[in-house]
Amino acid sequence: MEKTLIIVTHPKLGSSKINKRWIQELQKYPDKYIIHDLHSTYPTLEIDVIKEQLLLESVNKIVLQFPFYWFNCPPFLKKWIDDVLTHGWAFGKNSGYKLAGKKFALAVTAGIKEDDYRASGQYEYTLEELTRPFETTFKYVNADYRPLYAFYGEEHNPTQEDIEANAKNYINFIENL
Repeated sequence: MEKTLIIVTHPKLGSSKINKRWIQELQKYPDKYIIHDLHSTYPTLEIDVIKEQLLLESVNKIVLQFPFYWFNCPPFLKKWIDDVLTHGWAFGKNSGYKLAGKKFALAVTAGIKEDDYRASGQYEYTLEELTRPFETTFKYVNADYRPLYAFYGEEHNPTQEDIEANAKNYINFIENL
């Protein structure tokens, strides 16, 4: 069975509620998921680009899991994208387009409530609109960008019931990529 790669980028994973719970749920299925925590793999933030590229080449489904900070991904994930998706490997005239056809999706935790992420909401844009640069990036490298998965309202003390239901739904989301 082919595994799905889950790239986790959370600078404070130990104090996380949702991201940590998602990982716990994923860990129940070691035959299905490779959980790749960038911060624990690279505590000095020095990325082994070849290792990362080989890991990406070994799977067909990749999920980038992260908290949505300041309406963007954590800086280390941006660095990972910049360092790993290199010209000549991921894109370019003489590239092998090594990510072509691979399914990519985002799994995002947002502190803000979902109602605030819409045209009539406080922040005027949906999470899908705010994450459009990811969609564009993965289309640029000929990958198959899929809809995102989100947990909204993390700052508003979600119930344990909500967290548990969301963790189960996360697995279903990944299975249906």
